[in-house]
Amino acid sequence: MLKNLDNGNIVIREPDESVLARILAERAKTASTRLSRTASASRTKTLRKIASELRTTEHQKKILEANLMDCNAAIANNVSNALLDRLRLDKARLDSLAASVDEIAEMTDPIGSIEDLVFRPSGLQVGRMLVPLGVVLMIYESRPNVTIDAAALCLKTGNAVILRGGKEARNTNSVFVTLLQLVLEENNLPKDSILFVEPPDHSFLYALLKQQGLIDVAIPRGGEGLIAAVVEHASIPVIQHYKGVCHVYVEQSADLEVAEKIILNAKTSRPGVCNALEGIVVDEALAAKFIPRVIAALAAHGVEVRACPRSLSHLQERFFSNVTEATEKDFDREFLGLTCTLATVSGMDDALAFLDRHGSRHTESIITRDYDCGLRFLREVDASCVLVNASTRFNDGGELGLGAELGISTSKLHAYGPMGLRELCARKFVVFGHGEIR
Repeated sequence: MLKNLDNGNIVIREPDESVLARILAERAKTASTRLSRTASASRTKTLRKIASELRTTEHQKKILEANLMDCNAAIANNVSNALLDRLRLDKARLDSLAASVDEIAEMTDPIGSIEDLVFRPSGLQVGRMLVPLGVVLMIYESRPNVTIDAAALCLKTGNAVILRGGKEARNTNSVFVTLLQLVLEENNLPKDSILFVEPPDHSFLYALLKQQGLIDVAIPRGGEGLIAAVVEHASIPVIQHYKGVCHVYVEQSADLEVAEKIILNAKTSRPGVCNALEGIVVDEALAAKFIPRVIAALAAHGVEVRACPRSLSHLQERFFSNVTEATEKDFDREFLGLTCTLATVSGMDDALAFLDRHGSRHTESIITRDYDCGLRFLREVDASCVLVNASTRFNDGGELGLGAELGISTSKLHAYGPMGLRELCARKFVVFGHGEIR
């Protein structure tokens, strides 16, 4: 029923998924207990070695050959350009991954640190210690870089991770995990701290999602269908990385040059990622002046705009071939390509109501020169990251100082926003006494 490959990973051959899932989860749980008790210096040394190996000519050659196989298969299956962009690796991206692992290695290890230490009237000293979550089930599509980011973040924080990547990156992920497990063994850390599963269908994943007491949390990162399926079948906690319907609101006091620059960056720098802009919201007070300008700028970058009737009314004297009328469903879509929506609103209250209806709690930005408006936007918008006068593309673990991220949580429990080292920890109460009794 169970075949062990040379690198210790698992391929499911027969349909007794519940037994196999429990075996795998038990292996990860045992490894997580051992890993959580290792010295921080040992885990840091291992991360440095992983970064070093990712830079070697030998490993880069193997990784890029495997990635080319995945990309060619994706092209043959007519995948979208956005998915292909997320899948494709090159030397620059590998070097960036290695740099990210190095950055994680050098960050302060949160495990064992004590926060909020106070004396109680009883004489006890009470604080909260950061501890690993335990076993993380990481479920993701397309992005092979997640394999390295997730492994590095979990290793640094003493968590074991079960990686369930998508079939699109099968070959790349396999090479990555072989490298990771080789380095773990060389540094006397439990090999099962990083496990990779490649079942032929979803039934094994659903069995893993039932492993209460062994797997501590599932983190799905992908399309709406994947996340909905994980939530439906899980008996363990799930932290959702939901779709990124991200907006830029151009408030009536905005600097229009700044607004145009930010919108172009947010939409066109990498349109297939979750923090890319999907909707523009413009205040009526400057719509006549700004809408033709921004649509022309977007047209020059090949962006299609789906606009509300109110926005279209400001284009009556000019013809733009890249503009069509939006449907109501368009405003809730994550296009992941060179398409976005445009809506005109009547001031801040109307803008906030629009974002409440159509935002996905991922990322929202306001362009304004009014300090009070900026603060109100920060305070009242419900999203994992809210920005003033900056591109939505900055909602990223690396850009926000986390080194890397496991994903961007749009849930509020247990994390909200990019998940870095601290978000992979729980806090337990610790109490220092001097013989006190109650």
